[in-house]
Amino acid sequence: MTYAMIGTWRMAYEGLSQGLNLLKSGGSSGDTVESAIKVVEDYPFFKSVGYGGLPNEDGLVELDSAFMNGDTFGVGAVMGIRDVKNPISVSRSLSKEHFNSVLVGDGATQYAVKNGFELKNMLTSRAKKIWEKRKREIAEKNLSPYDGHDTVGMISLDQEGSMSVGTSTSGLFMKKAGRTGDSALVGDGFYVDSDIGGAAATGLGEDIMKGCLCYEIVRLMGNGISPQDACDQALYPFLRKLKKHFGKIGEFSLVALNKSGQWGVATNVEFTFAMGNDHETAAVYIAYPDENDKTRINPITQDWMDAYEKRIKAPIN
Repeated sequence: MTYAMIGTWRMAYEGLSQGLNLLKSGGSSGDTVESAIKVVEDYPFFKSVGYGGLPNEDGLVELDSAFMNGDTFGVGAVMGIRDVKNPISVSRSLSKEHFNSVLVGDGATQYAVKNGFELKNMLTSRAKKIWEKRKREIAEKNLSPYDGHDTVGMISLDQEGSMSVGTSTSGLFMKKAGRTGDSALVGDGFYVDSDIGGAAATGLGEDIMKGCLCYEIVRLMGNGISPQDACDQALYPFLRKLKKHFGKIGEFSLVALNKSGQWGVATNVEFTFAMGNDHETAAVYIAYPDENDKTRINPITQDWMDAYEKRIKAPIN
């Protein structure tokens, strides 16, 4: 039976690799999405997700996450949750609730405490150093405070034909307290329907949420369009429209997977992602936009992987 996973950014690779092994042994799409994202949340050198995620302007780590079950349409999400080790697990738990399935701020944290989720100070010394350095740069060089906003998004198809999607992020670096982006908003940062497929987004949430692109991609796939064409058709015309009406656009990257295991990607920046299925082992690819509203995709080289590892672990001066 077919199984597959796709995830945003290079940081998805290790979790996705483990998820594929779980799918191969008959694991569910929900379990694989949750476990794969937990790997990302737990790794302190991924500075935009979970432990080690970069704080807001007050130096506090506020995390957003969401989970959606493609069989039931159950959605759970948290926004601005603090001191909880794995927000994706809280989101998945909330997706089983009919009421109160999306919680924000102290309410999200209280739910996690009451339901026995592991608590943890999510601000690492490394992330604090990066925050302190940025504060100095803002004061001394008049730089924009906003630098970094990558979300990990995972979509999974299991051998039973069930699909799930999940997201997790620390959001925009140096954001205002209480800010949220697209990652926890259904239809914007994620969407999945097991009868069709799923999509997940990463980039500047304030702009991504203007388009409901994940829902649009799933809608297009439901009309028989391939995941790649659906991504291209949803993203590139919208970018022109947003530029025309709003005057500027941030970064947009989207991944999609359909019920047959076919996948697609679209982006307006250099964008890495991880993918694997029942006949392709997990691998990292890099995507670029071209001038014809299409997306170019190439495999990542080992040299690129080595340079990435060195870069994310480099000392903070």
